[in-house]
Amino acid sequence: MLNFSRARSQPRAARSMSLGGMDYVDPKRKGNFIGKVCLVAALTTLCILVIKKSPSFTSPSPFSVHEPGVTHVLVTGGAGYIGSHATLRLLTDSYRVTIVDNLSRGNLGAVRVLQSLFPEPGRLQFIHADLGDAKSVDQIFSENKFDAVMHFAAVAYVGESTLYPLKYYHNITSNTLLVLEAMAKYNVKTFIYSSTCATYGEPDKMPITEVTEQKPINPYGKAKKMAEDIILDFSKNSKMAVMILRYFNVIGSDPEGRLGEAPRPELREHGRISGACFDAARGITPGLKVTGTDYKTPDGTCIRDYIDVTDLVDAHVKALQKATPSKVGIYNVGTGKGRSVKEFVSACKKATGVDIKVDFLPRRPGDYAEVYSDPTKIRLELNWTAQHTDLEKSIQVAWKWQKSRPNGYGSS
Repeated sequence: MLNFSRARSQPRAARSMSLGGMDYVDPKRKGNFIGKVCLVAALTTLCILVIKKSPSFTSPSPFSVHEPGVTHVLVTGGAGYIGSHATLRLLTDSYRVTIVDNLSRGNLGAVRVLQSLFPEPGRLQFIHADLGDAKSVDQIFSENKFDAVMHFAAVAYVGESTLYPLKYYHNITSNTLLVLEAMAKYNVKTFIYSSTCATYGEPDKMPITEVTEQKPINPYGKAKKMAEDIILDFSKNSKMAVMILRYFNVIGSDPEGRLGEAPRPELREHGRISGACFDAARGITPGLKVTGTDYKTPDGTCIRDYIDVTDLVDAHVKALQKATPSKVGIYNVGTGKGRSVKEFVSACKKATGVDIKVDFLPRRPGDYAEVYSDPTKIRLELNWTAQHTDLEKSIQVAWKWQKSRPNGYGSS
């Protein structure tokens, strides 16, 4: 006997009905399906329209193309004291800037200040990277179109260099080589190199000119000179425009109080004398330590040429403007006037209004007695002269920033 009964494989309402060889879907289910299809189609169309209207879809990043009339400058170490001030000046003068910094010495807070001042698209970008990483350097240059490089990134403390010389040769000499190789590979045409008077060592004759023999006496100066030698050797068979600026002791800060110097607390003992004076004036340290009082100078302390950071970045911009293909320009950047450490301390006391306690200690390894520049060449060839030469006033401007920012740029 045949069994004509069958089990239901699906609920009645959702089952197809076969009539004349054709399947007819339940009307309610058909309506739901069509509605879902229409909704997906509408959302997809909307997404496509939004993406197409996005600037990043219709055009590449402004940093990845050469734009007529716009000079794109890579500022290495742009989160640091000098590099951030240089970036501020470049942006003020309508340059496009990319900062590359590993933040080992720089401050993310300085970058944030710059970003808040110049928020417009295509003006400023920050890349957190280490110039000692060859792959990262190559990627940065492959993804961006630079017209020039200002190479500030470097560890820069004489005393520290005597303790950790290999660190200085890696960070200064090796990293400069990697940057130069990337510039050559990606046809970046202008190189402004941030060098130092420490390459001269302790010359027999003052003031120092650009032809004074270079005989550095500490790893910092030696590493910078090695980097200079690499640049000069490369330039002999290159059309790159190169400027090497050997500057002296930097002080001061942005006159409008937007940027300042905020070294890492752990580096205070190696830092600049201005930072040490401010720490003593603010009571962060019990007093100021002056190393060396038996040098052959009028008051026994070291003599230095103190250059305001505003003047220094002006020299960099003028060097960028005057750089010539296939040529190398080498310039001292200083005031041409030497001031002793005791003179500096006296000016600092007046500028801060604090009678700073001073401890006189033995000489520090790697220091030299007297260094100041002859700025004649840069005056004649680049039309540059230091304008902020009042030592007390430069310290006063920097002190004002220090007081307004007791914690520097804050936590990064």
